[in-house]
Amino acid sequence: MCDTLVALPERTSSGNLIFGKNSDREPLEAQAVAHFPRQFPKEKLLNCTYISVPQVELTREVILSKPFQMWGAEMGVNEHGVVIGNEAVFTNIKFDEKKVGLTGMDLLRLALERSSSAREALKVITQLLAEYGQNACGGYQKRNFYYHNSFLIADPCEAYILETAGKSWAYRQINSIGSISNGLTLEENYEEAHFEKEARTLQGIFSGKKESFRGRFSDLIYTTAGKSKLRQACTTGFLEKRNQLEVTDFFQALRQHEREDFNPKKATTASICMHATGFTNPSDTTGSMVAEIRKDAPSTIWLTGTSHPCMSVYVPFFLGESFDLKLLSPSEEPDQSLWWQAKKLHEKICEDYGKKQPIVRQQLDLLQESWLKKESQLLQNKASNSDLKNLTLRCLEEYKEWIGNFS
Repeated sequence: MCDTLVALPERTSSGNLIFGKNSDREPLEAQAVAHFPRQFPKEKLLNCTYISVPQVELTREVILSKPFQMWGAEMGVNEHGVVIGNEAVFTNIKFDEKKVGLTGMDLLRLALERSSSAREALKVITQLLAEYGQNACGGYQKRNFYYHNSFLIADPCEAYILETAGKSWAYRQINSIGSISNGLTLEENYEEAHFEKEARTLQGIFSGKKESFRGRFSDLIYTTAGKSKLRQACTTGFLEKRNQLEVTDFFQALRQHEREDFNPKKATTASICMHATGFTNPSDTTGSMVAEIRKDAPSTIWLTGTSHPCMSVYVPFFLGESFDLKLLSPSEEPDQSLWWQAKKLHEKICEDYGKKQPIVRQQLDLLQESWLKKESQLLQNKASNSDLKNLTLRCLEEYKEWIGNFS
């Protein structure tokens, strides 16, 4: 389960596009923050999660938030300000596990590495989908977890929703604000669509009318169980209530739970900040991102690098400088990475969430406020890439120190 949302420049106080996403995965599937510089690869083939595809001459610089063991990513931003988040969607198209394809996370990273605009990224994904399909397991320990994908794709000026079912797809442009969750939403309101021949209905062939993408492909049982409609209404409603949106609004939106007296031990799939409780609610929010995408200044990619945004803080990252991310590269087992250290702290907080979480939240909000002020000052002063990198490193050190002290 995941949720992704966006506000175009005309709806934000800064005049910059703002994008947010929670990545909901298996509870022990640690999530890494990864940076890859612009490259001119010499290899002819690129090894993705399960298959190889032809490599391109140039790959763009990217910052990603990704499950530690995957090649692909759940969300990320490239050097041109293209930003993408993906969602699992459940359809009536059957998987052919003998014809292994690309994962949704592969498609996301490939699009970021190979595009300079949102529309170009959309084209990259649909072309790769046509050639390789998406018959790929998306789970970690759950090796039978297969799903199709939807994407929210944006750049400094525009944003699109792309929904897929097998090799079929449809997309529409977002006018002001938008959000997606774990369900197909496009009816006949798509800008363009492709229906694979075997996926067409007789009505779609002979009527001459647009066919509902959701109506044709959506799987009712899994989509309903995931409460995607409820969560999408929650994120869209949150954005609609605010005229001039800010980064802090997106932080707040991604920390939401389904009720004020929230108890993580009784959580359901209705929460935006997800807490796993078992078979019917198996996912945790294992990473979160809010990105402010600027046209003529460095974009800020705010990443938790930790699970559960309700008990986390967002660290500012910037493209343009390489840095050592060992602290943000967790392994399979508990280690000294930020993700695993925060995981242990979150478990302690959840023992008495109603009492401990408000104390934690108050302290983290003060830390977040100080980082927002420092980021704003540096950007106003047109700081160098080196100065921005130093801010990231200082924030990481302060976050690590705070976790150690609170623990």
